[in-house]
Amino acid sequence: MKSIAFHLNCLCQGGAERVVTNLANRFASEGYKVYVATEWYDENEFVLDERVTRVHVGLKESDENKNRIAKFFLRIKYLKQFVKEYKPDVLVAFARKANYRALTAAGSKMPVVISVRIDPVGHYDHFTDKLQIKWLFPKAAGCVYQTQEQREFFKPYLQEKSRVIMNPITDKYFGAEHPEVKEKAVMHHARIVDFKNQPMLLRAFLKVHKKHPDYVLRLYGPDSKDGTWQKLEKIIADNNAQDFIFLMGPSSSLEKEIPKGEVYAYSSDYEGMPNSLLEAMAMGMPVVSTDCPCGGPREVIEDGVNGFLVPVGDEDALADRICRLIEDENLRKSFGSMALEIEKKASADAVFAQWKEYLESIVDG
Repeated sequence: MKSIAFHLNCLCQGGAERVVTNLANRFASEGYKVYVATEWYDENEFVLDERVTRVHVGLKESDENKNRIAKFFLRIKYLKQFVKEYKPDVLVAFARKANYRALTAAGSKMPVVISVRIDPVGHYDHFTDKLQIKWLFPKAAGCVYQTQEQREFFKPYLQEKSRVIMNPITDKYFGAEHPEVKEKAVMHHARIVDFKNQPMLLRAFLKVHKKHPDYVLRLYGPDSKDGTWQKLEKIIADNNAQDFIFLMGPSSSLEKEIPKGEVYAYSSDYEGMPNSLLEAMAMGMPVVSTDCPCGGPREVIEDGVNGFLVPVGDEDALADRICRLIEDENLRKSFGSMALEIEKKASADAVFAQWKEYLESIVDG
């Protein structure tokens, strides 16, 4: 394998986009010719290595007034043109619509590896999905899942040809320095978006604050512009919480900011494999997370050993576990120390080696 192409919607600051950026940059640094084919550009994107070639395969300005069906076929057409022109040895698609587009566009001559990045329930189980999965998935040369729960959902398709590979954690999060005296703060970092259910985290923290009024909550992450940020602002305003709940926005130095706090909390309703949670563990943070489908947190947290798992949407349980960590310094230290073991599974080197071996086996096969 000498060249590889990744296909996804864009490089905005989300989980799949981060993984593609990390993998593309690493393959390029290893001497592979790497292409990233995206549908559009976003205002706040991850940065590709200058050795990676990015290609726009989305709609043109002249296409915007066309109907939905026409736009669908144009997207396929432009991706086909990309494949024909650049001829990568393998095309790797990330996320649902990109998976379908890649399998439709590539034909039978080029191996396509798809990747499932989210809970299949609710996202891959509609009638149209079932039709496309039955028709398209057998054409894939392989598939990468993030959890065993995802893999089981798609039986019998691709079981023999698939792998479960965790998301790579950026190196800067390992070896993070912790201050001798921590801030009395609960930390969170992620894109502010509906399925991460940060409103539930805020409501849980309001209960924590009643018991521990000297603690604050800091949320780092960009606004996805889906209305979630405004919901958080309303919760803060309605509860006069401006002095103890802070929306910090995006930060490029999370490895310095997150370890300042005592506890890390994660509140998603569903995820693939949450990068933010992996990063918090890599930084040695004691974590509390929802046990959300499709099993990402459960893959890395053993409840009561290296973190806490709570039911999805259960703000009382989330508040209780945060309070337990606030009140037990020894437990915080134990969880934080055990969390560091994540490096063995999800360092950039470990994950890249798995992807490299898998893709080369697909191309050689």
